[in-house]
Amino acid sequence: MFTRRTRLLITGGLLTLIILGAVILQSPEPTRTVDEVMESPSGFVGEEFAIRGEVKDGTIDNTTMTFVLHGLDYEILVDFLDASVSNGLDDNRTVYAKGVLKQVNSQYIFEAEIIKTSCPSKYEE
Repeated sequence: MFTRRTRLLITGGLLTLIILGAVILQSPEPTRTVDEVMESPSGFVGEEFAIRGEVKDGTIDNTTMTFVLHGLDYEILVDFLDASVSNGLDDNRTVYAKGVLKQVNSQYIFEAEIIKTSCPSKYEE
């Protein structure tokens, strides 16, 4: 019916389409900045997403398990009570956090599930 070469080409084409489809369907949502989220936070309430910013100096509170993450113009309170936190959470450190944005009274709080920090030693000489 089909030659061996034709069957190999069809199989290879199908495998390529399957892999390409899996990559497109599994592509992660882009990380948002604090400023992007806080420009219109009501659109993100209840949504799970990743956010990136810098820990505001002096705001890490280990009793309430919160800190403030800031961008250029805005800042947001991050609750890391139930989060998996990588080593190195410190002031002025760039942070990636994944979680859900909540609104409590008139304040927006990002409830983090995962917090990853940058490693400053790899950028130092």
